[in-house]
Formats: sequence, C-alpha cells, structure tokens
Amino acid sequence: MTLYSKIIGTGSYLPAKRVTNQELADQLAANGIETSDEWIVTRSGISARHFAEAEQKSSDLGVIAAQRALEMAKLQPNDIDLIILASSTPDFFGSFPSTACIVQQKLGITNNGAAVDVQAVCSGFVYAVSTADAFIRAGVHKNVLVIGAEVFSRILNFEDRTTCVLFGDGAGAIVMTASEEPGVLATKLHADGRNSHVLSVPGNVDGGAVAGSAFLYMDGPAVFKLAVSVLEKVAHETLEKAGMTQDQIDWLVPHQANIRIMSSTGKKLGLSPEKMVVTVDQHGNTSAASIPLALDVAVRDGRIQNGHNVMMEGVGGGFTWGAVLVKMNGLPEVGDKKADL
Repeated sequence: MTLYSKIIGTGSYLPAKRVTNQELADQLAANGIETSDEWIVTRSGISARHFAEAEQKSSDLGVIAAQRALEMAKLQPNDIDLIILASSTPDFFGSFPSTACIVQQKLGITNNGAAVDVQAVCSGFVYAVSTADAFIRAGVHKNVLVIGAEVFSRILNFEDRTTCVLFGDGAGAIVMTASEEPGVLATKLHADGRNSHVLSVPGNVDGGAVAGSAFLYMDGPAVFKLAVSVLEKVAHETLEKAGMTQDQIDWLVPHQANIRIMSSTGKKLGLSPEKMVVTVDQHGNTSAASIPLALDVAVRDGRIQNGHNVMMEGVGGGFTWGAVLVKMNGLPEVGDKKADL
C-alpha cells in the first residue's frame, strides 16, 4: 500500500494585544520616529499586528494553535507521534531545549514521540510540512503536528521604521496523518546561502555577551527582488512535480509578508485576486506562522474545502524558499471547524 499524508486539522492563535498602524505610529513618534498609517499600508498592505505579552513565549502561542488543530482533527495530544515546530524566535537562547519539546510538555504528551525545531525563517512552515510529509510517506510517523510560532516583537528595532512596522506575533498549526489517498501532492524546497546577508539577525554570543546586533536586519529592496523572482518559479516546479497546471490551483496561500509580493506572485501564476488568501492586513508578517495562520482562517470561514487544491509557498532569510501543493481531503464539515481565532 502506498502511503500519503493529508491535513486533517488546522488551528491558529493571535495574542490579544492588537496594535493598529496609527497606534504604532503614535508610539514611534514619542521617540522621534516618523511613520503613518498611509505609509505602512501603501508599502506593505498591513493595517495592524498583534504583540505577545511579556510573559508569552513562542511555545505558549504554538500550544493554543496546536490545541485548536487537534480539536478539529478529533485527536488527543498523545495521538501525536512527531512535532515539527518552525520558529526564528525560540523559547530559549541557543534554541535548546527545542521549542517543540516545550510544546510537547505543555500539551501533556507523554508517549515519547519525537519533537524537533526547524529553522528556515519565513519558509519554515513549508520546510516543516515537507519534512512531515516525508516522514509519513516513509511509514516512520503516523500523526504529525506541524507548528509555526513566532514572537518577532522581541527582535524588532523600534528605531528602524523600515522593519518594526512590518512584523507581528502569532502561531498556526496543522495536523497531518497517514492516508491511502493523496493529500500532499508535491513539495519543493530551495536555499541560496549566498544571499544570507539580506535578511538576518546578525548578533551572536561571545563570552556571555551578545556581539553584534540582536535585532532583525532586512535589505528591503533586495528581499523584494529575490522574493518575486523565486516564488513563481517554485510554484511551477511544484506543479510540474505533481503533474498539474496552474489553472488547477483553487487557492494560493502565500507567506503573508507584503501584499505587493503576494499580488505579483498571483498575477504571474494567472490567478485572480479572489483565489489568494490574504490575512497580512490583520497581523503583519508573522514569519513561519503566517502561512498556517492564513490557511486556518480560510478553512474555518469555509473558503477552503475538501477537494480543493491549495498551493502554499514562502520565502525567507537564509535565503530560503519553497512550496507545497496539497489536495484537501481530510477536513470536517464547516460547522465543526468554527472557533475563536
């Protein structure tokens, strides 16, 4: 019997603290940094973002998203035999213990299943889904919890208006399970370390102190140019691998970074704006959390349904990019999916 993986549950969570563009502009103005709602919306499409409270960590956000995904999947935490968590803002400095292990503990999972973090920045969720798919197809794991969780507010320089207005905190999760019918149709991953300098947190630990900057740095024009050049290509590569064409895509769920990048990709793929899931306006760039956040919103409001072909793709620091093409066939009825986000 040929094994496949399919998505049977989605979940997401945004911290309670919502900050509009105007509220952020007012806060920045108090420190002599000028920006405006119009400036932010025009350049990014973002109207608001959510910031975690001081005591909230990536694992806390990820746990809530995971619980909602498990509820939709009608599984108990101990049914999960692998957790893959994508994050650039892990709970602990040095990234150990892994945030995935902390989530496992907080969910009350005691079956000694595996748990691991992956780091591909904004492409992290796509990398994690591809990894989960490979494990399931190989028969190594049956039920995999894939999470993207970020508290980017901790690494933002609020004296740099070109970056601090773009990012937010949040988490998204999916449950993937082994299936006799295809769910994940194809995946494609790439990286080019020659461009690692265009998006990074360039600090490191030296003698117990942070050497360099602990804040996010981004060469905006370079990232934009790279993103628009690779996202269309990786989508076509993934379609070709699946033996499909772009007109068979029902929904595009791109990394929610910048509406201009997203719209450009959609146009190049010949997709109408109505076929692209857009949530960036409400939560900004949540890095590895953005794709599962957007996916969950569209699943719960009934747009994405069983039988639909969904293209998910992301691009991020590293420089990394990738895509996943999924046929949705494991979702419950719409009435069973609704819950507070």
